[in-house]
Amino acid sequence: MKILIINGPNLNLLGTREPDIYGGKTFEEYFSHLQFKFRSLELSYVQSNIEGEIISELHNADKTFDGIVLNAAAYTHTSLAIGDAVKAIETPVVEVHISNTHAREEFRHKSFIAANAKGVILGFGLKSYDLAITSFIKDEE
Repeated sequence: MKILIINGPNLNLLGTREPDIYGGKTFEEYFSHLQFKFRSLELSYVQSNIEGEIISELHNADKTFDGIVLNAAAYTHTSLAIGDAVKAIETPVVEVHISNTHAREEFRHKSFIAANAKGVILGFGLKSYDLAITSFIKDEE
């Protein structure tokens, strides 16, 4: 099974950006944990601060991957285009967030992705990625 993780803007700063919210680990460090934990899967990871690149990654992943874990970060609340890209592809997408976006500022309560996602996981820290990956494995059983 092939799973692609796509991280959006500012997630390249994990480990230093607001560690009280996002923790002290870089995503690269956490990705190593995911690769070890899910050894039987082929995991890939990309990060971009650019909306169009995220859309292109979604398009390119369609029918190439069995699932996509998408943390579009702030674009979740602003990007109709990313929401439309998720709707346009056949590969299932799980939207994830490290923080509980509903416990934060009001503008973070709206997602343009959720309506077209297989599911949404938020508020479990980096473990949100584990839960999203596990959701694809459970579908195969």
